[in-house]
Amino acid sequence: MENRLLFDGNGYTRTLGWEGPVAAIAFAPAEVRAKMRDVTRACYIVQHDGATGVTNVGQVIVTPNGNGVTTLGMLPALSPKRLGDPTFLATYGLDYAYMTGSMANAIASEEMVIALGRAGMLGAFGAGGLIPQRLVVAICKIQAALPDGPYCFNLIHSPNEPALEHSAVQLYLDYGVRVVEASAYLQLTPYLVQYRAAGLRLNARGEIEIQNRVIAKVSRREVAMQFLHPAPAKLLQQLVTEGTLTAQQAALAEKVPMADDITIEADSGGHTDNRPLVCILPSIIALRDEVQAHYGYATPVRIGAAGGIGTPAAVLGAFMMGAAYVVTGSVNHSCVEAGTSPHVKSLLAQAAATDVMMAPAADMFEMGVNLQVLKRGTLFPLRARKLYQLYQLYQGIDDIPAAERAKLETQIFQRSLDAVWEDCVAFFNLRDPGQIERAVNNPKRKMALIFRWYLGLATRWGIKGERGRELDYQIWCGPAMGAFNDWVRASYLEAPEQRYVADVGRQLMTGAAFLYRVQHLRMQGISVPVEIARYVPEMDAG
Repeated sequence: MENRLLFDGNGYTRTLGWEGPVAAIAFAPAEVRAKMRDVTRACYIVQHDGATGVTNVGQVIVTPNGNGVTTLGMLPALSPKRLGDPTFLATYGLDYAYMTGSMANAIASEEMVIALGRAGMLGAFGAGGLIPQRLVVAICKIQAALPDGPYCFNLIHSPNEPALEHSAVQLYLDYGVRVVEASAYLQLTPYLVQYRAAGLRLNARGEIEIQNRVIAKVSRREVAMQFLHPAPAKLLQQLVTEGTLTAQQAALAEKVPMADDITIEADSGGHTDNRPLVCILPSIIALRDEVQAHYGYATPVRIGAAGGIGTPAAVLGAFMMGAAYVVTGSVNHSCVEAGTSPHVKSLLAQAAATDVMMAPAADMFEMGVNLQVLKRGTLFPLRARKLYQLYQLYQGIDDIPAAERAKLETQIFQRSLDAVWEDCVAFFNLRDPGQIERAVNNPKRKMALIFRWYLGLATRWGIKGERGRELDYQIWCGPAMGAFNDWVRASYLEAPEQRYVADVGRQLMTGAAFLYRVQHLRMQGISVPVEIARYVPEMDAG
């Protein structure tokens, strides 16, 4: 290997030396990897007696000294806490630019959010699909454990159940929940605008203070544009007329963007457009820059990355493309704190990146919206697709041929459709009576509610570990789960009972910092052996 040379302004080159104890140089692969894993300290790649080694002590000198050591390359210290946008850390009081997404029905549980908050990471509670009483329990528990944060609650767009979105916003305002993850929005709603604008005020210096933070999750430019702009004047005026907002709050809302942060959701579990991150992330960052140039916000909207984030390489790639923060989802589904059954976690821990497929979403069934789920060990995606095909073919349950209906009752629902409808009536009378009122004289809508009974319960069966329903479990999962399993194979994280959510986050972030060092060496012309270049999870991250 040739010595690395320093070029000076006079056209001469000088060999770089190194000054320090030769005994501190590591030459064995295991020792070299250990020094490189200590990412909070600078490293020097040196050559001594024809052998190349690594040390994280001493100093580089321009003129070689008598110890016969030559410096070949240098690695700066890079703490994983320095990855991402520092304003993201400051805004939410974090140590890491790392967030976990809000898997609905409390799969992203209170325990998960609390564990992450205590580790200096931001967890979003999975409020989607929960009734108000259950949401109040979660708010109180998380606020008691993290009175000063950080924590976040999901606010999901519910076009078929607007009452749930409305009640969630009211609870967040009443209980002082200051950060929400707004997900699955196709367009802004009065409830989301109300939450954002209700937290605006002027401080003593006449500056706008934003108390209610919105982290929007999007996968389309047209949706991102809505969050990059201020709230629509029409919606603001409507809220003022209703007495929900003051005139001053509405006026301030016209001067700030609808979101503080926008998470670009690529090929993820759950609701997804299956977009490639390498295409959509740079596109939305460029869009943000255009809007920022127009409005000149005091703090530009930050852009984060989600979908496919399951390995240190994916984390590093997102940051190198300009992400202010990263968001994981599927990998947390298999963690100890996830609010789901051991059987589901076991299936997830065995999944490959190809063990996923798209299936109809319960909350947007009539609209034909799909979400990504695990297909390994379950027939749910195939059965859900069958239900949507029937929904498209027929105008009501009574139009379905008798033979087809019999298959539905025996193979999928495992009970009569009349009994299922009785369950739907009881369920929605407690949750949202308007759903039943709109379906009584509308056979198509009634059929949709009956089919949504299966789609909705399939998730709960998996969460509870319902015996006899294993083949009907709906398990939200993206290809990141398989990538994660490949990465942790033969390490302590291979077993789901060892996967603690904050530890997984630290390993991913520390691994990203480590891989940055590997790439930094390669850009200096220094090859790194495979046994050193790979970051293997060990119980020493953080």
